[in-house]
Amino acid sequence: MPNLSRMSNLELLAKEIIACERCPRLRAYCAEVGRIRVRRYRDQEYWARPVPGFGDPAARLLILGLAPGAHGANRTGRMFTGDDSGRWLYGALFDAGFANQPQAVSRDDGLQLTDAYVSNVVRCAPPDNKPTAAEIAACLPHLEAELGLLPNVRVVLALGRIAFDTYVRLRRAQGHDLGRPAFRHGAEYHFPGLPVLLCSYHPSRQNTNTGVLTPVMWRTIFARARELVDASP
Repeated sequence: MPNLSRMSNLELLAKEIIACERCPRLRAYCAEVGRIRVRRYRDQEYWARPVPGFGDPAARLLILGLAPGAHGANRTGRMFTGDDSGRWLYGALFDAGFANQPQAVSRDDGLQLTDAYVSNVVRCAPPDNKPTAAEIAACLPHLEAELGLLPNVRVVLALGRIAFDTYVRLRRAQGHDLGRPAFRHGAEYHFPGLPVLLCSYHPSRQNTNTGVLTPVMWRTIFARARELVDASP
């Protein structure tokens, strides 16, 4: 029954996120992308709305990214679905035993997560993948609400500096003393009373095509996430 209650509350939160209109610039951009589309997806209807989190309400692992891709989640309506970043993410989650399949192409492709939940700092695709500080702040209550509805989370994997900084800022605002953690790939922080914070470069094309993030580095991060989750109560 508690799991059903959490699912119900997460579903209510998802509806609130989908209906959000807090950031006019982002809403206008998502709608414009969905109207114009790109040639390879010209025959598809874009989601073009804010994207809620996705995964297991009982998750012990939370993956926190930056924002939906303009032609990925903004098209498909599911976190990290339909683009190269999603291919990297769900492939790694499958290999680590958190997903039932490595592919993520649409909301009805059968993908299910076990013990993992995927979210973003910003729920609308931003121009040039660069949300403003005000847009991040406006979206922060959605993340705080999600964290409150995912009480089993023991590990937070922050994908990129903005996700890391935003999560740290949120926890400080909640009254936690975190010292002065610094973002770097592979960094791991154990804060009293909070989930372990694990850091990775984001699997964006900018990082994966240039070798900033390699497959070995990526697999190592998820192997460590698996170890930390398995060691948690």
